[in-house]
Amino acid sequence: MGIIRVDVTADILSRATKKAEEMGKLNNSITSGQGNIAGFVGEEIARQILGGTERNTYDYDLVTANGLTVDVKTKRTTVAPKDYYECSVAAFNTKQKCDYYAFVRVHNDLKSAWFLGIYPKAKYFEDAAFLRKGDVDPSNNFTVKADCYNLPINRLMESIHEVQ
Repeated sequence: MGIIRVDVTADILSRATKKAEEMGKLNNSITSGQGNIAGFVGEEIARQILGGTERNTYDYDLVTANGLTVDVKTKRTTVAPKDYYECSVAAFNTKQKCDYYAFVRVHNDLKSAWFLGIYPKAKYFEDAAFLRKGDVDPSNNFTVKADCYNLPINRLMESIHEVQ
């Protein structure tokens, strides 16, 4: 199955915009709150793909039908993601209490998004590469804006059932 492309509907965008307005700027936001709408679009896409119930706590965003918790990590993009692109978890977010991370890319025009996959939080930090702010990621020559842990998309799982 791999990367799943999803059209961002008017309904998804409306719900995401409303949530972003209610939230305002997040503490530690790398983009000073500009990514809030995209982040909520990512959560809507992950819920659409994985199912479950929206929770929006500090620790996780979704609870699946079988009670597993999922925190959704979203990046904005200008291009369709390739499977060797990196997924990131900021170093200041390592204490979140969730079972899985789900990764989504949302196009800057907010018209399309890609569900990239999931990964168990317990294994993520063992398997991901740690990069410090200012380091250049050797896989893509991107200068990292904050300490983070990166894992390529092609290492992700497509569903929670793959890892149980």
